[in-house]
Amino acid sequence: MSFRDLRNFTEMMRALGYPRLISMENFRSPNFPLVAEILIWLVKRYEPQMEIPSDVDTESDRVFFIKAVAQFMATKAHVKLNLKRLYQADGYAVKEMLKITSILYNAMKTKENTDGEQNADENSKFKFDLGSKIADLKVARQLGSEITAKGAALFDLLGHEEDLRESRAAAIARPLEITETESALKAAVRDVTEGIQMTKDLLEAKIEKKKQDLERNQKRLQTLQSVRPAFMDEYEKIEEDLQKQYQMYVEKFRNLSFLEQQLDDYHRAEQERFEEAEMAMKMRQNKLKEEEKRLMRSGARDEDSDVDIPEDEGSDSDIDEGPHHARRTRISGRGGARFIGSMRGEDSEESEDSEIDVDDDDEDEDEEEEENEDLNEDNDSLEGSSAKPGRSNRSLHPQILEESDNDF
Repeated sequence: MSFRDLRNFTEMMRALGYPRLISMENFRSPNFPLVAEILIWLVKRYEPQMEIPSDVDTESDRVFFIKAVAQFMATKAHVKLNLKRLYQADGYAVKEMLKITSILYNAMKTKENTDGEQNADENSKFKFDLGSKIADLKVARQLGSEITAKGAALFDLLGHEEDLRESRAAAIARPLEITETESALKAAVRDVTEGIQMTKDLLEAKIEKKKQDLERNQKRLQTLQSVRPAFMDEYEKIEEDLQKQYQMYVEKFRNLSFLEQQLDDYHRAEQERFEEAEMAMKMRQNKLKEEEKRLMRSGARDEDSDVDIPEDEGSDSDIDEGPHHARRTRISGRGGARFIGSMRGEDSEESEDSEIDVDDDDEDEDEEEEENEDLNEDNDSLEGSSAKPGRSNRSLHPQILEESDNDF
C-alpha cells in the first residue's frame, strides 16, 4: 500500500460520483463493510442490471460476495482480482479496487473527450471532406466482404460439428498406448532434430556467403590500394612546396620576432640613455646655478671693499705728499686697472710703485679673462645640449666681469 494509490483511488471515486466521502484513514485498519459497499457501487456503475448479494455478516457470506464480484469483473471487464487481498479489506484491497476504478475513470474521460470532439464538429458547421474518407470507405468494403466469407466458412464448419463430436469423444476416451506414444514422441524429436539441422545448414550457408563477400571486398581493397591515383604526383609536389613554404614562414617569423625583440631592447637602451643625459644636464645646470650664485656673492663683497679703499688712499696721499700738494689720480682701464702716481716726474720711487701696480693689474686681468672664457664655453655647451628654451646665462657675465674689475 502506498500513499499515491490511496490518493488516486479517493480522487477517482470522487470524480466518478461516489456519494460518500472516502478518507485515507479508512483503510489503515481492516474495514470490510466499506469495501463491500464500494464494490457493490462499482459493479452497479459498470452494469446497472447486475444483482450482487449484499449480506456480509458471516464469514461464508463474505467469501461468497468476494467470489461473485471477482467472477463478474473477470467475465465482463476481463479484470483479474486477488481474492485474498480483497478479503483483507485494508490498503492492499485498495490496489485491487483501483483496477476497477481506473477502467471506469478512463471510460468517463474518453466519453468526455468524445463529447468535446462532437461539439467541436458541430461548431465547425458540419464541414465534411469526402475525399479524405474514400480510402476508409474502400477498407470498410474490403473488411465487409472478408467478414461475410469468414462467416460462411464458420457456418459450414459448425454444420459438421455433429459428425465430429462423436469422433472427438472416441479419441478422448480411447486409452493411450505406450508404443504409439513412443513412436509419436520419436517422430516429434526427429522433426525437431531435422529442423535444427536445417537451421544450422542455413546459418552455415549464410556464414560461408558472408566470408566469401568479405574475401572479395578485401581483394578489392588491396587492388585499390595498389593502384596509384592519377593526381598523386601533383599532390606530392604540392605537399613538398607547402612544406618549403612552411619552413620559410617559420624562419621569417623567427627572424621577425628576434628583430622585434632587438628593437625593443634598443628603444629601452635609448630611453635609459636619454634619461641619464637629462639627469646629468639637470645636475650640471644646478651646479652652474650654484657657481653663479657664489660668484655673485663674492662680487658683492668685492664692491663693498672697493667703496672703502679710496677714502684710505686719499688720507694716505694727503699725509705722504706733504708741502708739495702732490695729486694722485686713479684711471679705470678696460680691465679695471688703477694707475696711481703724481703728475710730476721727480719722484722716482713713486713711479716705480705705480709700474708695479700696473703690472699686477695686468696679470689679474688676464686671469679674469680666462675664467670668463671658460664660463662662456660652459654656457654655450649647455645651451646646445638642452632642447628647452631657458634664460641665457651670458647676460650675467658682463656684470660679473664689471664687478670683478671693480675689485682693483
